[in-house]
Amino acid sequence: MLASTVTGAPLQEQGRAKVNLTLRVVGRRGDGSHDLESVVAFADCADQLTLVPGPELTLTTTGPLAAACGETSDNLVLKAARLLAESVPGLKLGAFELEKVLPVAAGIGGGSADAAAALRLLARLNGLSLDDPRLQAVALKTGADVPVCVPSRACTMTGVGENLQPLALPVLPCVMINPRVPVATKDVFQALGLKPGDLLVGVTDVLTAPSWPTAGASIGDWVSALDQVKNDLEPPALKVQPIIGTVLGALRASHGVLLARMSGSGATCFAIYGSEADANAAGAQISADHPEWWVHAGTLS
Repeated sequence: MLASTVTGAPLQEQGRAKVNLTLRVVGRRGDGSHDLESVVAFADCADQLTLVPGPELTLTTTGPLAAACGETSDNLVLKAARLLAESVPGLKLGAFELEKVLPVAAGIGGGSADAAAALRLLARLNGLSLDDPRLQAVALKTGADVPVCVPSRACTMTGVGENLQPLALPVLPCVMINPRVPVATKDVFQALGLKPGDLLVGVTDVLTAPSWPTAGASIGDWVSALDQVKNDLEPPALKVQPIIGTVLGALRASHGVLLARMSGSGATCFAIYGSEADANAAGAQISADHPEWWVHAGTLS
């Protein structure tokens, strides 16, 4: 896992927050993993990852939420880099610096987005394509949400996260809220209670699944389609962390809201609005009412 001894100019990538606009749990496989169907979008808020090429693989964390990252040795940035170094002989590595602004254990794939940013940086440094099967395999091995975060484009995600199909999603004005309470994904799936081999989605459900709007569709078209499919992890997550219900209530009571629900396994929730002005106003009001919450008003795409 030795890197080149030559240092170079810093390279930078963003780890954009992932938002699950829908999330169906199809069932649980025999190996314990869950089959999912999700419409995924990416927000305009992001962690920043910098790579300075050099002889050693290291990671330092900065930013307002650096302390929440935990032990550096457990960080997915290092995990992804080490796995790629095992797969690509002579891989050039270096020193990573992660500016952490996204909440952790929040259902928005912050750690996965950071790992995907690390893979993009290493691909740039080593002249690898993002479609390189070794990089793709490493992404999935690093974590189920990492493959979708590598391109960071709106898509449908199925299987355990490995099957991606792009979507022509318009820019969606949004507000994202995290109550600064971490929620462990394993606790939410445990509350869902599926045993290996159990199915939540049957054949008739698959046959009646909505077809997603095509290029040029309006925000209203998308909200109508998204409203047909929920987040199956929302009810168990509410049992694990009831404050999610308070967050959803604040979003659903805001002016101009078209759709509000939880992302991923929580506790981050989001709302879609008809205009950026409505989203900005709602974000400002909720921030004033709940200064203890992490609130971001922006866009999804």
